[in-house]
Amino acid sequence: MRTMKLGSSNLEVPVVAVGCMRINSLEPVEAETFVQTALEQGANFFDHADIYGGGKCEEIFADAIHMNDDIREKIILQSKCGIRPGMFDFSKNHILDSVDQILKRLRTEYLDVLLLHRPDTLVEPEEVAEAFDILEQSGKVRHFGVSNQNPMQIQLLQKFVKQPLVANQLQLSITNTTMMDSGMNVNMENEAAVNRDGSILDFCRLNDITIQPWSPFQYGFFEGVFLGSDKFPELNAKIDEIAEKYNVSSTTIAIAWLLRHPAGMQPVVGTMNLERLKDCCRAADVTLSRPEWYEIYRAAGNVLP
Repeated sequence: MRTMKLGSSNLEVPVVAVGCMRINSLEPVEAETFVQTALEQGANFFDHADIYGGGKCEEIFADAIHMNDDIREKIILQSKCGIRPGMFDFSKNHILDSVDQILKRLRTEYLDVLLLHRPDTLVEPEEVAEAFDILEQSGKVRHFGVSNQNPMQIQLLQKFVKQPLVANQLQLSITNTTMMDSGMNVNMENEAAVNRDGSILDFCRLNDITIQPWSPFQYGFFEGVFLGSDKFPELNAKIDEIAEKYNVSSTTIAIAWLLRHPAGMQPVVGTMNLERLKDCCRAADVTLSRPEWYEIYRAAGNVLP
């Protein structure tokens, strides 16, 4: 699979990341087949979080891939921490303890990337900086990033954290494009002009932070997938038309649409279906034209000013 640098780091990663949030829905033999299929596609970047399955997903993954030193050298592991029942927690002790537990479940000595999962309004960035220093110096985490954060939140952390924040995982799909909409509706009096995230798309591009779109097939907040949905007939017709032109599936086109953006995004795909996983990976070889990108954007109901 085609690769890219993650943010400002020298870490070479595939352009499609494999999300493991639903791996606990698979039987052990299915989970093993799933991770092996991903590796065969060149998708060796696996995204986790300590809350997925209450931590069980990381354990299942480690079993499925038969984790050992040889395997570990061939894969890239990312996990997230900071969400606790009823609260968010970026305290030094919680971050350090979370990473220790993640490493234990994944049966590895280090994470390639650690993301802070959801913004903690009680964050003390000095504590985050201390935790990151300890994790880096101990070799437990090699790169750091955030998830679901706006520019000011990132700048606040970066004021104290010396490690570059290389990734920001954000909800983005063809039907969830608010971070793009406001930038195309500057000075307009319409809903699309509302800047809801502090121009996070441009901020990440300016600061060499890789955007990792999560839920790339969802509309709304986990309301359902837009592919094949009767709520989006025009969009599906357009995607199917372009998919036929490239002789690929609609799934491939939905991911290729994200990859076409010059921000250099790394979509996190969460499917556990082997054929859909392969279709997602095929997007790395499809480059949509500018007219095709905009045709899909407008078919989703977006109106250009």
